[in-house]
Amino acid sequence: MDPVVIPILVAALVVVFLVAATVRIVPQARRYNIERFGRYRRTLQPGLNFVLPVADRVNTKLDVREQVYSSDPKPVITEDNLVVNIDTVLYYQITDPRAAAYEVADYLQAIDQLTVTTLRNVIGSMDLEGTLTSREEINARLRAVLDDATGKWGIRVNRVEIKAIDPPNTIKEAMEKQMRAERDKRAAILHAEGERQAKILTAEGTKQKDILEAQGTQQAMILRADGESKAVELVFQAVHRNNADAKVLAYKYLETLPHLAQSDNNTFWVIPGELTEAIRTVTTAFGDQSGGAGLPASAEREDAAVAADVADSDKDSVGAPEIEPNSTLALDAVAAADEAAKQAAAAVSDAKAEAEAAGETRLPGR
Repeated sequence: MDPVVIPILVAALVVVFLVAATVRIVPQARRYNIERFGRYRRTLQPGLNFVLPVADRVNTKLDVREQVYSSDPKPVITEDNLVVNIDTVLYYQITDPRAAAYEVADYLQAIDQLTVTTLRNVIGSMDLEGTLTSREEINARLRAVLDDATGKWGIRVNRVEIKAIDPPNTIKEAMEKQMRAERDKRAAILHAEGERQAKILTAEGTKQKDILEAQGTQQAMILRADGESKAVELVFQAVHRNNADAKVLAYKYLETLPHLAQSDNNTFWVIPGELTEAIRTVTTAFGDQSGGAGLPASAEREDAAVAADVADSDKDSVGAPEIEPNSTLALDAVAAADEAAKQAAAAVSDAKAEAEAAGETRLPGR
């Protein structure tokens, strides 16, 4: 090999080495701390940077993006002397690479220990129930203490979250029993409230039903009474419009008497005192017709005797208007009423027959 080539190759290698040692390319979101002869010189920013070879060297490479650090569960004693394990999550970001590299030896360990001591101070002033229900307050107090302490380290704590709070197993069982009792209590209260509402609604429905039924019955009775009143009024008007005499009314009166004792619910019957007057009116009416037609005197005497007998029986019944149905007198009264109706019907038929016979006897004389 040519002796001249060897020095050229050596010089080329030296140049390449010097260029490689001089140029530093820093990625985005990274920071390099440069020391010159062991002393901090500057922090390289992202991009192409030049340093002095051999004199300058990269001490630390830091990531300035927001970092997440999850610590292991740490035992903490509450105010009511219960040991709980608390697991935290820390969100932090390096704002000063020089301070993060030279102000603290291991910033992660420092933050972890500071978090534990702060948690013990905060949780030590709270009971278990307050610890479980005051996570937002604990997070805010932790963040304030950590942010103040890590500021000189070139680190900003953005957020601190309590990931888990684990009480002892015995406390968990007691809490589960308490929660079960509370749920049973709420269920019983809701069940009782539901039954109460159901009874109230049922009572209101029954009340409305009774009111509506009573109103319906009232309206029905009013309409029925109104109808009966109008019917009686129409009958009364019809009777007066047709000018019915006392004879027809007396006859209808006698027709109605046998129906008084037909009902099964009757326990006693009252024989009206007007029976004698009705029979006398009917007898007189048909007696006058027979007399005007030339009836024999014997028939008139028989009708008078029948009317006298019925009148005597009516006079006896007027003194005792109410007759017990099981007594002999009650049976006699019913029989007397039936007998009076039969006699009145017989008298009417006899009077009609005699009137027809009298009319036939007068026809040849014309």
